[in-house]
Amino acid sequence: MAELDQHEGEQDLEKKIEETRQRFKNELLQDSADKYDSRDVERLQTDDALVEGYLTWRLYVVDDALKMIDESLQWRKEFGVNDVSESTIPRWMFETGAVYLHGYDKEGNKLFWFKVKLHVKDAKTILDKKKYVAFWLERYAKKEPGMPLTVVFDMSESGLSNIDMEFVKYVINCFKVYYPKFLSKMIIVDMPWIMNAAWKIVKSWLGPEAISKLKFASKSEVQTFIGPEYLPPHMGGTDPFKYSYPPLPDDDFQTPICDNGPIVSEDETESKEGEMEGKDTLESSFNSEVAVKPKKVHSLSNSLRAEDNDKGDTSARTKGARKPMTTFKGLLLDVSPAEELSFGSGEMEKKCLIILSNVTKNQVAFKVRTTAPEKYRVKPSSSCCEPGASVDIVVSLHGGSQASPQDRFLVMAAEMDNVGSQELAQFWKEIPKTKIMEHRLRCHVLESVKPTMSLLRDSPVDTGTSGQQELNTLLMRMMASNLRMEQKLSTCLWVQKVLIGLVLVLMVLNLLCLYLLGTTQRTS
Repeated sequence: MAELDQHEGEQDLEKKIEETRQRFKNELLQDSADKYDSRDVERLQTDDALVEGYLTWRLYVVDDALKMIDESLQWRKEFGVNDVSESTIPRWMFETGAVYLHGYDKEGNKLFWFKVKLHVKDAKTILDKKKYVAFWLERYAKKEPGMPLTVVFDMSESGLSNIDMEFVKYVINCFKVYYPKFLSKMIIVDMPWIMNAAWKIVKSWLGPEAISKLKFASKSEVQTFIGPEYLPPHMGGTDPFKYSYPPLPDDDFQTPICDNGPIVSEDETESKEGEMEGKDTLESSFNSEVAVKPKKVHSLSNSLRAEDNDKGDTSARTKGARKPMTTFKGLLLDVSPAEELSFGSGEMEKKCLIILSNVTKNQVAFKVRTTAPEKYRVKPSSSCCEPGASVDIVVSLHGGSQASPQDRFLVMAAEMDNVGSQELAQFWKEIPKTKIMEHRLRCHVLESVKPTMSLLRDSPVDTGTSGQQELNTLLMRMMASNLRMEQKLSTCLWVQKVLIGLVLVLMVLNLLCLYLLGTTQRTS
């Protein structure tokens, strides 16, 4: 029965998406195509998740979703969002550190920081500031599609001179209209009492769909939402991060741990070229004897030889690893799983498998990075893949480490031209960023299950990404349905009250008529 309801719900959503696209084409696009950027129109016609985002945010009411799409696409063309880049934003804006992405909240959502004390109201720069915010949002939307953000307004040491109501309203509109389903929550930290009136106005701008996402917190209360590892010291946190530019501070990925400890990063390799480096990433972790550290092998031929030697050990390495059930289709590599690695607390839930499949006619070099290098062992973390071949990468939790929703993995890949003698380290230094394919994976923490359920762990049934997505979609539909029922119930109650009132009036009039009739009879 539940499967039938879910199937009907999916069909209903598909119809809504198709209706939205058709009406957009007939009502909005036909006579005014120049209002929108053609790239946005094409994406709306092909990306189901984008249309679903507008529908969900507007409780699946197509009329309301179309209004939101119209306003959003006009804004994108007016601000040239598709063409906004680091080079189109004034450098001084990046240098101030007033707005940036860094860290994660306890639910694994990226943090979007606004340092209010660094903002000064200025009509001459307001347009550039708005484009600056759009730059960060668009950058994140491309890197982490479908993942929400948590906005943090750090009000420490700020005053009335730092409050720009036009700019605040614009930021709210970004999440309310321009980027549907993007807002996880908006946390206002350490707000001075003198600004209470201003934020009451802000609450009125948010609208009913976002008002519940607004959280006011003191320095001590903010740890309810964000762990101390991602909070600055002035908020009672332990995060040593200090903003600086360049580069952009939104890439938290580092070289992971291999079977014998941390791998030497590219930066260290550049600064210590020729010196003794870390142990070979493909050396067996079961060798307990102390040996002289060899130089790190970088050449492609040696890498392939090591990979061939390792094939016999593949089944042993991958045994017990959670096999992926979904696949991301990339330009160079197909990546499985498509979105997330699932880890749990059980012994059989501490290993995950990433499968990379080369879809090109050339050899493809790859490497894996993570935001939590101290937690994970990755083997192999860097190598290459033959045309048409696949590589199994085992990601395992190190020691007693526990996975967290904040953890991320980055798979990087690039085609190799000079096969045979090219050094991998040198290759990654010289390859242009435009030729590198990047794909991000997040971590999903499995809930503890009863021992009787342990036999299901090796079942081919997908309990990972797709199931979670279906559940989330179903919950959103249920919430939307409940809200509609509440609205209808409120309307019914209002009509009932009106009817009761009318009945009471009629009863009073009836009594009055009877009284007047009796009085007339007595008089006569």
